[in-house]
Formats: sequence, C-alpha cells, structure tokens
Amino acid sequence: MVNKNYQIRNSQDRGFFNHGWLKTYHTFSFGDYYNPEFMGYRNLRVLNEDTVSPGKGFDTHSHKNMEIITVVLEGTVAHKDSMGHEERIQAGEIQVMSAGSGVKHSEYNPLSDKNLHLLQIWIVPDATDVKPRYQQRKLPEKTDEWILIASKNGEKDSLLIHQDVNLYSLTMKAGSAMQRQLAPNRYGWLQIMEGEVDVGSHLLRQGDGMAIDQGAKLQLKAGKDAKILFFDLN
Repeated sequence: MVNKNYQIRNSQDRGFFNHGWLKTYHTFSFGDYYNPEFMGYRNLRVLNEDTVSPGKGFDTHSHKNMEIITVVLEGTVAHKDSMGHEERIQAGEIQVMSAGSGVKHSEYNPLSDKNLHLLQIWIVPDATDVKPRYQQRKLPEKTDEWILIASKNGEKDSLLIHQDVNLYSLTMKAGSAMQRQLAPNRYGWLQIMEGEVDVGSHLLRQGDGMAIDQGAKLQLKAGKDAKILFFDLN
C-alpha cells in the first residue's frame, strides 16, 4: 500500500505468459497465474492485456454468467459468436458481451501484417442466466473529460452491463490535470492504457493500475498524452 487510499499494481509485477502467438499480462489471478493478493477488485475479476500475432487467435470457446468487455488498443478483432454476430472491432472501439445463460465465441487477429493489442475485462454480474447480449461502439475522442462508456442502466448512451459498475474513459493531453471524487460507498480502479499520469505524486505508466479506496479523491496530471480506463465500483 502506498497510503490508505491507493494500492498500485505496477505493469511489471503482473502475471506474464509468452505462448508464442500470444503474449499476455494478467493483473489478477487468471488461468495458470495465481496470486492470492490479486484475485480481483470488488466486482472487477479479470483485467488481461493481450498481444496476438497476425493470423492467430482464440478458437471457439464458451462463457457463462460473466460480463466481458474488450477494448482494442491496436489492430482488429474478428469476432464470431453463437448469437449470430460476426463483427470486427477496430482500434479505439469497445465491445461488451453479457455471457448470461451461455454463449460461444471466437476471437482472431485477421490481419497478416499487424499485431492485435487489446484489454479483456471480466466483471462479475449481479444477475445470472440472463439472455446473452452483444454491443459495440467507438470510444469517444473528447479530451480532458470523463466519458461514461458502460453502465448498468445505459446512461448517457453507454453500453449496458449487468452490474452496478460505471466504466469511464479519459483521454488527457500532456500537462493537463483532472480530478475525481469517489462517493463514500464507491471504490475505483484506474488502468493506464497509454502514456503516463501522475496520480497523487505516484507516476503511472502504460500497463499500470491502481486500486482506489472508497471516498478517495483523485488528482491526475498527464506527463504525456494519456488514455485511461476508470472503473467506479460498488
């Protein structure tokens, strides 16, 4: 712990596996990676950063009762699922899939000359065996503004998830400053997708994350142009 409000998860301390076609970092315990101190944070269960080689990917596999969020950082995802969707998710886009009662899907890098770089996020739902659902959208390009991109009620044109979680994106220009106050009963997780940000005198770079205790106030200043995900959690 760096103080009573924050706990930093440095990029290099995450679980890492090199499968040749797949290089993957695990913020929390996942698959063959087990760390009892990082089993998730509140309802945020998985936060993986994957780099997939050209023409490679994940064959058809099943999910059930999980909210699955994919954010594409570079490249393209070719997605196909048992709900009948056959889509491509481009860099700068987000996909939300509620697995609910059960869904099968595959994810591939369809490009022959470029890696696929993405974040895959799992959130534990507050309802089980719901009808599976798929949504996709482009991330907003506004700078220095907290943009709600996923929520339980779909407020402000955000994508729907079955959990009391508000997911925000934030794009900051170098030198700009932002702040955010958490409610007394709300927790936060900050993930740096790109660039570097000083948070309460702690420098966070690409791949770093930070758990934020309830009621804390965040003070952010971008040392470089930065892109951030922020999870407001119950």
